[in-house]
This record gives sequence, C-alpha cells and structure tokens, in this order.
Amino acid sequence: MTDFLSASEYHRIAHDLTLPSSAIIDGKLCKALSGETFTSTNPATGERLADVPACSKADVDAAVASARTAFNDGRWSKLHPAERKHAILRLADLIEKNALELAVMESLDAGKTIFDCQTVDVPETVNVLRWHAEAIDKIYDQVSPASDNHISMIVREPVGVVGLVLPWNFPLLMLAWKIGPSLAAGCSLVVKPAVETSLTTMRVAELALEAGIPAGVFNVVTGSGRSVGEPIGRHPDIDMVSFTGSTATGRRFLTYSSESNLKEVVLEMGGKNPCVVMPDAANLDAVAAHIVNGALWNMGENCSAIARLIVHRDIKAALLERVVKLAAEWRVGDPLDPANRVGPLVSKQHFEKVQSYLSGDINVLFGGETSMGRYVHPTIIDVESNDAKHAREEIFGPILAVITVDSLKDAIEIANDTEYGLCASVFIGDGKRALRAARAIRAGTVTVNSFGEGDITTPFGGYKQSGFGGRDNSLHAHDQYTQLKTLWLDLTDDETDEI
Repeated sequence: MTDFLSASEYHRIAHDLTLPSSAIIDGKLCKALSGETFTSTNPATGERLADVPACSKADVDAAVASARTAFNDGRWSKLHPAERKHAILRLADLIEKNALELAVMESLDAGKTIFDCQTVDVPETVNVLRWHAEAIDKIYDQVSPASDNHISMIVREPVGVVGLVLPWNFPLLMLAWKIGPSLAAGCSLVVKPAVETSLTTMRVAELALEAGIPAGVFNVVTGSGRSVGEPIGRHPDIDMVSFTGSTATGRRFLTYSSESNLKEVVLEMGGKNPCVVMPDAANLDAVAAHIVNGALWNMGENCSAIARLIVHRDIKAALLERVVKLAAEWRVGDPLDPANRVGPLVSKQHFEKVQSYLSGDINVLFGGETSMGRYVHPTIIDVESNDAKHAREEIFGPILAVITVDSLKDAIEIANDTEYGLCASVFIGDGKRALRAARAIRAGTVTVNSFGEGDITTPFGGYKQSGFGGRDNSLHAHDQYTQLKTLWLDLTDDETDEI
C-alpha cells in the first residue's frame, strides 16, 4: 500500500520544488542557442511553473553531434554489458530516492493525479529501468547451424544514435519505456519530451549524469514538434527514431525518414479500444470496476483506454447500473489531493477538443459536465451505432461510448471496425469462447476478463494505424535498438587437411 501525504503536504512540497529549466547536451545543462524559452504551466491552475528552453534545429544538431561522438568513441556503446547494467541500476535507484519529488513534479506538469503518480508512474518507471538493466547480460546472441568448414555468429550491435520522441500523457513512464532498452543496447540518445510536459525528463537526465551515464549519451532537447521533432526526424546522422503519440504525427516521421536517410522508425500511436461484454460474463461488479478504471484512468488520456463498451443487449442495463455507480465515485478536483482520481486535462487546447464531444445531440447516460475550464468529468454516452463520431474518433478524455449488440459475432465485427488496433478487452464466462474472441480481435494486446496492458515482460504495440515497426516492453523492445550482424568464419584450409 502507498502511504499518501495530505493535500496540504503535497502543496508544500510543490511550493519548495526547484524545477529544472535546462536542456542537456554533452553532459551540460544549457539554454537554447537562440536564448528563447517557452512557459511550462500547471494544467490545474494555469500558473507558470518554469521557463523551458525553446530549442531549434541548431540545438538538435549540437545534441546529435554530441551523441555521435559519444557513440563512436565507445564511452557507453563499448562498455562491458555489466557496467552498463550497473549504471542504469544506479539511475533507477536515484529515481526511487527522489520518487516523491518526481511524483509531485509529474502531477504539477501534466495534471496527473498524485494518486496515479505515486502508485503507477514513478514506481513503474523504476521497475522498467531495473528490468531492462537486468536483461543486458542475459540476452544471448546466436550461432547458426555450422558445418565442418564454417561457423557463423549472429550478433547484436547497438543501432547507433537514436531519437526518442515522447508523449505528454505519461512523461516519466514513456521515457523509461524508451531509455531502458536503448541504453541497455548501448545507444546514444537525443530525447525530445512533449512541449506540454518537459520537466521530469530534464530531471531524469540530470540524475543520469549523477548515476555515471557518460556525457553525450543522454541528451535532452526541449521544444516544439516543428522546431525539434521534425529536425530529429530528418537528421541524417540519427540512425533510428522511436515515437509515441498521435497517428497523424507518426505518419510524419515516416515521411521524414523517407525524405532523409531512411532511418528506422518505430511508432506507437492511437487507439479506439473496444471492451466486449457478453451475457455470461461472471461477476458484473468486477466487470464494471475494470471498465471504469480502463475508461477513466489518467483522465482517459491513455492510448490503451477503454473507449468503446460493446455490450450485449441482455446484460446492458444491469452492467451500466454498476458502471454509473462506480464512475460516480471517481472524484474530480485538485490533482495534488490523493482523494481525487480525475485531474485536469493537460492543456486548454486539449480541454477544448474533448469538451467539443459533449455538445450536440448526444444521449448522456452519466456525467457530461466540465468545470473550471480545465476539468472534464467522467461521462458515459449511449450511441446508436459504431458509425457515431464518439465511437470512431480518438477523444483522449474521460468519455466512454456504449454500443449495444445482439451477438458475439456482431460484437467482434464492431470491435474490428476501426482504423486502430492497439488494445481490447473481452468479458466472456466461457473460456473457449473468450479465447476465440480474443484471437479474433485485431489488436496488439487483448485482455480476457480484465483490463490492462500486460506488464514489462509482454510486448506492447498495435495493429493497423496504432503501431509500426516494433514493440515497446519485453525483450522484443531491445530488438528495435539493435542491428543484427552476421560474422562468417570460413574454416577451410587449402594447405592442409590434417584435421
């Protein structure tokens, strides 16, 4: 169990925090070369938090040059695997040591509830880094089938300089998902946090230097997508980009790659995730709890959130009664109050987008309110069909669309009737039917009689327009940051046949 402080104690910590305000290039804390900054604001209050460097292509060039020098001279890429492991473990220890500071900082910067930051984001960040660190000296290379005249080895080598472009919804955790396997592989990094949420990334980079990760290996360049993201995507000396964010932006990185050096690109993008519930689902109270958590966790600002509840007509009323009751228990308010489960949306622009889905001719079963120009309250909307915009468009807020079906066949067809394919859930009592349904849904992760994303041991990514090029998490994540090389040893000897 997490021991929470009082809201006033969290606010006292927030007041006393020294917030980072520097990019990190070649191991040095620095401003943008232009001297320009942008303001990081608190989504809960609109108040200024810090002035962050507004970097540009020139800063990206400097960071890439630093990363390339570090990679080529081998200060990290050629370290013994055990030395890299111990450095990443030291970083994880430092994050854990500073867990309270980072949790409050994440809440301030992203509007995330301190409840989530302390129970999920920070501890999982530590867990992810430790897991990938421990995998470094346990991933074996291969030897292909040999003959008397040859041996061939298949070895992994770090891909080189990688650009890591982060989303704003899970700044710390998505940072860990990317730096864990890329640092483990021996790559040098140029990290771009989202412009809305840069603070914890800068702080972790400072801790990485303290942990002994060499200068030039972990660079952070802050700024907008146009000023920093596109230069990373187009840079001729970046070997690979890993991006998490919207499908529209992910497409751009494929264009940048095709128009530059054909760098490798891995994309984890949007979702419109279905949850199928059939009449034989066991324990409707538990089913409702999974649905509410899946729809409302992190204010619905979650690519794997349950967005479409596809429920059989015979069980709809009984299930929705429970869902509404539980949704009403998710308190909305100050994210630094651990009693609250729903905080503000990340920005005014995003609030206005999500709010727009609450207008017009809609059948609201629960909620539908907003408050303080920042908060969207948990909302459940009944839609006539999967053609409704609430069922097709990624809202990225705490709004659940309910679709009624008369058979499992119809439910699977509707679940698959989307351009996305990230996650899905099925609640079916009969085990064989449940597994057949899970296999029939085209999504990267399908949970059976539960909601979730798996864990660090399971690959995470999507089908269709939800993913491209690889997977986060698990040992599969290491593959995207390495190249395979074949070493062929010819053992024939024309001068002697003694052996």
